[in-house]
Amino acid sequence: MRIGIEAQRIFRKNKHGMDYVVLQEILELQKTDHENQYFVFVAPGPDRCVSDSANLHVIEVRGGLYPVWEQIVLPRAVRKAGVELLHCTSNTAPVYCNTPLILTLHDIIFLEPRDSKNRSVYQNLGWLYRRLVVPRIIKKCRRIITVSEFEKRNIVSRLQLPDSQVAMIYNGYNEWFRPTADDGRIFTKYMSERGYIFFLGNTDPKKNTERTLIAYSKYLEQSAVRRPLLMADLDRQYLDDIIRRNNIEIVRPMIHMPGYIVNSDLPFVYNAAFAFLYTSLRESFGIPLLEAMACGTPVVTSNTSSMPEIAGPGAILVNPESADDICQQLIRLETDQDFYRQQSEYGRRRASLFSWQHTAQQLLSLYKSCLM
Repeated sequence: MRIGIEAQRIFRKNKHGMDYVVLQEILELQKTDHENQYFVFVAPGPDRCVSDSANLHVIEVRGGLYPVWEQIVLPRAVRKAGVELLHCTSNTAPVYCNTPLILTLHDIIFLEPRDSKNRSVYQNLGWLYRRLVVPRIIKKCRRIITVSEFEKRNIVSRLQLPDSQVAMIYNGYNEWFRPTADDGRIFTKYMSERGYIFFLGNTDPKKNTERTLIAYSKYLEQSAVRRPLLMADLDRQYLDDIIRRNNIEIVRPMIHMPGYIVNSDLPFVYNAAFAFLYTSLRESFGIPLLEAMACGTPVVTSNTSSMPEIAGPGAILVNPESADDICQQLIRLETDQDFYRQQSEYGRRRASLFSWQHTAQQLLSLYKSCLM
């Protein structure tokens, strides 16, 4: 088979969720499948994280803004490469493309009411673009892939699709996320000492950053230890607005904001953390959950959307709309050593059920079924 994979953003320096998913899928297919030919369509960028091989060909496609690249330039490149199947991996696809299509639809948040507090121009334009494109391409897709049973039920119901058209394939996590010793050079780039609380948040309201910070302020009031909070990839002005609005000045001197943390540093950051907060209001999967669990770091996560499914029945599940609930679980981890140890051991066992190798095997089976 000649299989095309759209991976427009994987060469950019600061990668995020969907970028990592398709990158790991590509690398695993390149390593394990020597029967088929893969053509990976990317935009130029500084991080050339995939190289050509006998079974994989990287095709750099220049084309300006993402809608122009996807809707005009990508279909031309696909036709020129002569692929038999095109897998678009980031929620959207060309409206006019004669090549048989598979779409990874990570979520359908774009069909849900938009939070009026979201002021991000980039996020709002992306939301509008998906609302315009997805209804036009969904019926054309031979199969739609999503990443959790929660999201599959959501897609089938909201888009009124037959169950057989939507395949669920779990994500994995990278094998370097495991308990590991660090000589201090990595995590001290971000913090001065071990034992901090770690939170990956951003300005998207679904990440629940505001309630999580309120919960942290309550934790500081009740804790005998008062651990600092490491917050990655968050805008300083956004943080200041939350602190002023909620009168939680107590948190300001305790928060460390190093900016973007590169993926290769994250295992050491997780390992040096006391606990990881993943208290989103909604997630379609949640790779950071697995990464922290695989490192043996206890995770406090939400009881909503896909998070109970991925974290499993033994996880610490909280109501993400309750700052008191989040706070009390942090206090329990701090005061109950047996509970802390149980959560660390449980997380490693749970994470071991997921792998990129398994993801790639299922993906290859789906490709074959679409061309039979």
